[in-house]
Amino acid sequence: MIADRFNQEGFSIRAALPSDLEGLAALYPHLNPSDERIARDLAASRLEAIKQIPGSAVLLGLLGDEAVASCTLIVIPNLTNGGKPYGLIENVVTHAGYRGRGYGTRILRAAVAAAWDAGCYKVMLMTGSKQPSTLKFYENAGFEQTKTGFQMRRMAARQDG
Repeated sequence: MIADRFNQEGFSIRAALPSDLEGLAALYPHLNPSDERIARDLAASRLEAIKQIPGSAVLLGLLGDEAVASCTLIVIPNLTNGGKPYGLIENVVTHAGYRGRGYGTRILRAAVAAAWDAGCYKVMLMTGSKQPSTLKFYENAGFEQTKTGFQMRRMAARQDG
C-alpha cells in the first residue's frame, strides 16, 4: 500500500474505512470548529462515493488508534495532457494537539505519492488561510504557490485570517 512508505514510530497512514467515521468526526473540528457536523449515514455514503473514484481516498493518519491527521485526495479524469488525470487535495487537517510533529506533512506526502501512483500529472490544493505558518507548512511539504486560485461559493467562506 502506498501509505506504508510513510508509517513509522507508531504513526500509520491508510485509506479511511467506515469504522473510522467517528475518528474523522472528532478530527474535523480542528479544521473548522464552526463547520456543521455531517450525519453518520451521509458520511458513510460520501466516503463510499469517494472510494468509487479510481485513485481517490480519504487518507487517515493514526497515532496508535487515534486519528491525528487526514486529507482527501480526489483523482480527476482529464481530456488534456494526454489524458493524464490530476489530483486535488482537500480537507487537510491535523489535530491541534499534534501539530508540529510532521504528521500533516507525512499525510500530504502520502496523498501526493498516491496521486503519482494513479498517473496524475499534477496535484493541486487550495487554502483559504492567510496565516504565514499555514502557508509555510504547505511550502515545506513541497507545494509551490505558482497559480492564482479563484472560487465561487454558495455559502460564505470561513475567515481564519
